[in-house]
Amino acid sequence: MLDRDLRCALISSQPRPSVHQKPRIVQVDIDQTDTWTRYRRGLCEGCAANCCTMPVEVRLTDLVRLGLVDAFEAEHEAPKQIARRLERAGFIDHFSFRYSVFTLARRSSGDCRFLDAESRRCTVYEQRPDTCRRHPQAGPRPGYCAFEPAASGERTASPRMLVSPR
Repeated sequence: MLDRDLRCALISSQPRPSVHQKPRIVQVDIDQTDTWTRYRRGLCEGCAANCCTMPVEVRLTDLVRLGLVDAFEAEHEAPKQIARRLERAGFIDHFSFRYSVFTLARRSSGDCRFLDAESRRCTVYEQRPDTCRRHPQAGPRPGYCAFEPAASGERTASPRMLVSPR
């Protein structure tokens, strides 16, 4: 993890979008995949990070990688107990006991809690869940994404995202 001073230096060295431009944020409708764009290399460079508004289902290994669960806890505690703790803390919205799948909580805007609202970049890119690593190869419509062009001059999501612990 990067210390606070280094994080601040990285963030301040990045260009900022104009204060007059608001990012166009689109809440992805996962039931309307027929409107999605076939994924091609470089498409993320001009997108407003719409995939980061979709529900993110994760496994316990993802939660350990994100630092939300300690490895010792993952090995010795029942997933249901871990889910109860994470739900009370506001980190997850749902736990499927049958499949041992946790659904990460999102902000009221619908954004992933790890998406920087201003830059539209992932703050935990190196530790991101497998669901995010495999997108768009896996998901509601494999090979397609909910691409929406970013407004001109707006900062966009990029495969080379900032790493910042939350």
